[in-house]
Amino acid sequence: MAILSIQSHVSYGYAGNSAAVFPLQRMGRTVWAINTVEFSNHTGYGAWRGTELGAEMIASLVRGLDERGVLEDCEAVLSGYMGDAAVGRAIIDTVQLVRTKAPGALYCCDPVMGDVDRGFYVKPDIPGIFKNEVIALADILTPNQFELEVLTGMTTGNIIDAWKAIDLLHAQGPGIVLVTSYREGENSIGPRDHIDMLVSTGSGTYRIRTPELPFDTAMSGSGDLTAAVFLSRYLETGDIQGALELTAASIYGIMEATFKARSRELCIIAAQNELNNPSRSFAAVRL
Repeated sequence: MAILSIQSHVSYGYAGNSAAVFPLQRMGRTVWAINTVEFSNHTGYGAWRGTELGAEMIASLVRGLDERGVLEDCEAVLSGYMGDAAVGRAIIDTVQLVRTKAPGALYCCDPVMGDVDRGFYVKPDIPGIFKNEVIALADILTPNQFELEVLTGMTTGNIIDAWKAIDLLHAQGPGIVLVTSYREGENSIGPRDHIDMLVSTGSGTYRIRTPELPFDTAMSGSGDLTAAVFLSRYLETGDIQGALELTAASIYGIMEATFKARSRELCIIAAQNELNNPSRSFAAVRL
């Protein structure tokens, strides 16, 4: 069984498939990677080179997989940075095709649009395609807090409002919503001593809290890594609480190694043991 991962790719550093493929492989998953863009580095540097690959390329590569007769072995589709709405529709077509070949396959959508400290870093047509077309197809949706607010039009400065926003997303289709980073309070920007993740099935919501490390700049790729690790752990356990606890432990371990190394890029390779044998553990609390 394999995960089809359709995301951005950078030559240097870790974002999109560069942050997802190796961790999934290290956790024992076969990954078929399709890249939506080929950039020299992630856009957080402010300058980069490369190109978007476009919807036709995505569709062609998926068609090639179908011609090999392997889509029946697809366990899940994971999508991230799309580039433009046409790529989004190519991903929609892919999910629909995979479901005809492998009816039990999950679709995990990371609705990459921006973050609280950077605002939007996608084209203007991307929020609309997520809201109007993509969300309804997703089994698992993994927004950060900024994306949760964009998708629902709600502010989520307190946990009750965050809960309501998550329920709005459930009502549109996804059975599982994972908020990959959540800070409670009126101002979600700025130093804190902790950061949360929230996960919900609609019938139960869990919060897990880890220390927030004082990075000088935002760490790109952490959301991509979190979505991939959670998907793998959920496929393994079928349990959102257990998957959340294992994910939080691995992500914190890698983030801590990155902070100690004073690296601007995730230390995924150096801290790869954290993926299968995290050095810390954290308990999820049911809300």
